[in-house]
Amino acid sequence: MRSANGRPTTTRHPGLHVETDRGVAWVTIDHPPINLLDEELIGGIEAAAAALRDDPSIRVVVLSSADPDFFIAHVDASRIQAEPAGRWARAGGGLGRFHRMTEQFRTMPKATIGVLEGRARGGGAELLAALDMRFGARETAVIAQTEVATGIIPGGGGTVRLPRLLGRGRALEVILGCEDLDADLAERYGFLNRALPQDQLVGFVRRLAMRIASFPAESIAQAKAAVRAAEELPLVEALIEEERLFHESLATPAARHRLSRFLAAGGQTREFELDLPGRLVALPEASDPLGRSHDHV
Repeated sequence: MRSANGRPTTTRHPGLHVETDRGVAWVTIDHPPINLLDEELIGGIEAAAAALRDDPSIRVVVLSSADPDFFIAHVDASRIQAEPAGRWARAGGGLGRFHRMTEQFRTMPKATIGVLEGRARGGGAELLAALDMRFGARETAVIAQTEVATGIIPGGGGTVRLPRLLGRGRALEVILGCEDLDADLAERYGFLNRALPQDQLVGFVRRLAMRIASFPAESIAQAKAAVRAAEELPLVEALIEEERLFHESLATPAARHRLSRFLAAGGQTREFELDLPGRLVALPEASDPLGRSHDHV
């Protein structure tokens, strides 16, 4: 979403601000002194996630921090201390507030990306783990789950998401060891998609986000839905859901337009196929760089 004069637009929520430009929302956490996940910041993240989820102009959401030392330090310990101790029961059996917040990013029909330059511990690491992709600065990024050292356990998804990302043994190493993972180890373990030199990190994520945002909103959402089904369903059911979503995507105006453009531009010729990734971003009409001639922005 851009303003009437074509420039990026900025909105603010408690503890963060959001700049939207050409289909990408850049969410910057800015909550001094250490980006503590307190009531104010949690409320800001909830509000931003809800607004972005429902914004048809947004295709990619990128989370980063204005503080190079802290992505998010962790959840406010006084907030944890105020939680009810002992026997637990929730009316209706639904997800709690923190899980609902992180699930917004996992389930929204947009690609979600985390940029980690500093420290993400506790709830900060759990928020990152709920995103679709994570990229970190090789020299400075740090990830940790430190709850067990304080007598509790991760309660924002750490014990659930980390085994899926890292495997059981490595997840328990992180959860029980309560030590920092540097970026290289986090990449090797599978928490980070890539560890990149700090001076290349933001540029890489910007190029990736803009590339994804140049593709049809429907196919981004349907691809993400298919991957989610693979996470949640048995194999055969997931394959059936993938096939359903494939045929659903094939029926969209964007797919018909781009497939026609692909063939007309020389798709399936030797020259075109040798440079396929670069040619794909040129499929929309030149006057419509985001390929939005068939959907409202």
